Amino acid sequence: MKNNKTNILGFNFLNTTFKDFLNNIKDRINNKENTFVVTANPEIITYALDHPEYSKKVKAANYLVPDGIGILKGAKILGDNMPERITGYDVLLDLLAWGNKNNKSAYFLGAKPEVIKDLEKILMDKYSNLEIKGLQDGYFKNDEIIAKDIINKKPDMVFVALGFPKQEDFIFKYKNKLNSLWIGLGGSFDVLSGHTDRAPQFWIKHNIEWLYRLIKQPSRFKRMLALPKFIYLVKKQNKKSTHE
Repeated sequence: MKNNKTNILGFNFLNTTFKDFLNNIKDRINNKENTFVVTANPEIITYALDHPEYSKKVKAANYLVPDGIGILKGAKILGDNMPERITGYDVLLDLLAWGNKNNKSAYFLGAKPEVIKDLEKILMDKYSNLEIKGLQDGYFKNDEIIAKDIINKKPDMVFVALGFPKQEDFIFKYKNKLNSLWIGLGGSFDVLSGHTDRAPQFWIKHNIEWLYRLIKQPSRFKRMLALPKFIYLVKKQNKKSTHE
């Protein structure tokens, strides 16, 4: 995989195809290389800009990938096209299928107890050859106990769906204690378990998945304001670079 990067607001995004990225990740899992992946959208980046400690953690990732059409739009403003989004949910589905086929193991951390319960059924049904090292909801009080369980069980892949910034905080704190894949997945468990609907293919294909989610959850409106702020800052970055 060509390790091409696109710098957006000081964050180096991997600029490659979904397929090349996944092939590289699978090689790293097979080689037991410690790997930290952040799947970021404009909301995560604008939050990071306002929170320096979180920003450091995002920048410490081995791979920062574009999980949002806004990131692709930002790259285009800067004159650097990205081929496609690399969404956390699609990464999860691909790795589950690959892990099932190749007898890999995984640990699942995050979401509500009822989501984890239904997720277990889906995993047992669809991915019966995948070794489930642990299923833990996100409502825990002591992260050290959870981390110890993960480290002792040595899964090939650690899927953390605590939402940002909590998932990156957790991964950053413990990732160096185990050479596995560590990736934050936001609300992916909710979708896979059937508790939340993903946008139909038409909306995904036309890059308006965000609009579908907004229609379904109007309460997301405030969060959506991160996009215009992000685009404004990218245009400002572009203007500055063209004048230098």
